[in-house]
Amino acid sequence: MSPLLRHISLLFLLLLLPACVTEGDEPSHSLEEGDMLPDFSVTLSDGTTVATRDLAGHSGAVVLFNTSCSDCRAELPNIQAAYDQAVAEGLDPAIVCIAREESASSIAPFWQSASLTLPYAPQPDRAVFNKFATSGIPRIYVFDSSLRITATFSDNLLPSPSDILAALRKAAAMQP
Repeated sequence: MSPLLRHISLLFLLLLLPACVTEGDEPSHSLEEGDMLPDFSVTLSDGTTVATRDLAGHSGAVVLFNTSCSDCRAELPNIQAAYDQAVAEGLDPAIVCIAREESASSIAPFWQSASLTLPYAPQPDRAVFNKFATSGIPRIYVFDSSLRITATFSDNLLPSPSDILAALRKAAAMQP
């Protein structure tokens, strides 16, 4: 293969891959520790609807993802593992997994292959995502019972299950 054809092929492949970190030239913004969860409402894959107001009085995490993102595919099982351990410890965190620009039919095969049991909210656009950030996935926002964000994680050093579990424990222990 000629060098020119190799470069064109590589460029084509890069264009096909959805960006996991940043997109375009738009400024990057994300909610930070100390911010309040924004108002949102989503319908989960199990048929339940979850809104920000439903999370009041509970600690947990909002997870923003797209299963075509390799970092998200690596991180979602870590979130499931942290959730399972938290439940085993009696914490019972509210975990809300929200897709960015992805349908249920696209998410379901990965969820099944990764043996994930957490419900997820498919979203056709970035409307909910944009309330949290302008670019980059995965994003994890751990919150306390007053809906204050107590920890954030992104793909910049993907958190381990123990990192996520520690943040969930801390959020559960905080009193409003």
